[in-house]
Amino acid sequence: MLTLAFDTATSAATTALVRDGDVLGEAVSRAVRVLEDADELLRANGVERSELSAIVVGTGPGSFTGMRLGLAAARGLALALELPVAGVSTLDALAAGAPGAVPVVDAGRREVFTLVGGEPVACAPQEVRGELRVGDGALRYREALEAQGATVPPDDDERHLPRARFHAQLARDFGPAEAVQPLYLRIPDAERKA
Repeated sequence: MLTLAFDTATSAATTALVRDGDVLGEAVSRAVRVLEDADELLRANGVERSELSAIVVGTGPGSFTGMRLGLAAARGLALALELPVAGVSTLDALAAGAPGAVPVVDAGRREVFTLVGGEPVACAPQEVRGELRVGDGALRYREALEAQGATVPPDDDERHLPRARFHAQLARDFGPAEAVQPLYLRIPDAERKA
């Protein structure tokens, strides 16, 4: 099975090409480059788009714009290439890349998205529990988290990225692209202001 996976929910987008569990290539960039990154990975591995078996997309929680961009890209590719799609939580992918760590995604508004009892929640950074914390939220609130005794790896540690390879690894329940929905934990700022 040849899978194209990507996540655009955080400040760094990740894209991976995975064949039967083996990572053929992976890219990290900005969300707006996700389709370019996918194309470059296909070309670098001598793979035609028609050889793809499935698409996996990160469903957040994270940036509303980033999640929408990723889902739109997944839906467009799935429709054009007639491929099934699976969605994987950005928090679950972060946790898979850093066993034993608590995933922390920057939620804006002085909040973070994290897992509590395996369930995604939005909360203040000071409410996050766990010794090791990873993700862009852990980086942004490093000082507050370390003041509580938490360990936050160095800024350039790859555990802070929701690597698309883990999305591909965790993917289940492939189906129509329109069945994959974003994981919103609160209403968008635009709707809140209205």
